Amino acid sequence: MTETTNIRESNVYMAKLAEQAERYDEMARYMKDVVSNREETEELTVEERNLLSVAYKNAVGSRRSSWRIISSVEQKEHSRNAEEANTHLIPSATTPDSKVFYFKMKGDYHRYISEFSTGEAKQKAAEDALKAYKDATSVAKELEPTHPIRLGLALNFSVFHYEILNEPRAAIDMAKEAFESAIEHLDKLSEDCYKDSTLIMQLLRDNLTLWTADLGAAAEEGAPEAS
Repeated sequence: MTETTNIRESNVYMAKLAEQAERYDEMARYMKDVVSNREETEELTVEERNLLSVAYKNAVGSRRSSWRIISSVEQKEHSRNAEEANTHLIPSATTPDSKVFYFKMKGDYHRYISEFSTGEAKQKAAEDALKAYKDATSVAKELEPTHPIRLGLALNFSVFHYEILNEPRAAIDMAKEAFESAIEHLDKLSEDCYKDSTLIMQLLRDNLTLWTADLGAAAEEGAPEAS
């Protein structure tokens, strides 16, 4: 076992401890070291990818709660995260699931920026998120419709359409297509992915129920009154 391997395993272990202690900034630092110190062509393991995503999502999430105060700090943080994906993660990704994972992660970060930005910054963030989600969707066609990463992409991309682009119909269509396609291919759902995939499918269905009801209510409000 090489010294590099020992350092990598140590950083992963410390990241897990930081997660248990809910110290997500520290967790993110450990996972950044994992990314920086690996071989350039070496991919992260599934466990390492998930730890990285959890670390940055929660580190950013804790800041989002007070975005009005620190929005400029957040934008720098998101930019660093997106740059990390562009420079280190996406180029070394060789499998469809890892490519989709990183493109989705990039889209998520830009979506977060667009939530609290205004004007041109909001527009730019939305455009960057849309491109990343589209890139992820293109590669996701290589995954089974029941694959949790493909389903997670459909979930977040549809939320992006609904909340950021204000396109409820597009959001509904995307979520519905993903849910129904997964239902049709349930026989191909592996035991390892069953829990994650069915949970995301439930979230898709919950969103469909809510969005469809909201769209119907909006249509009723806009309808002319009967004379």
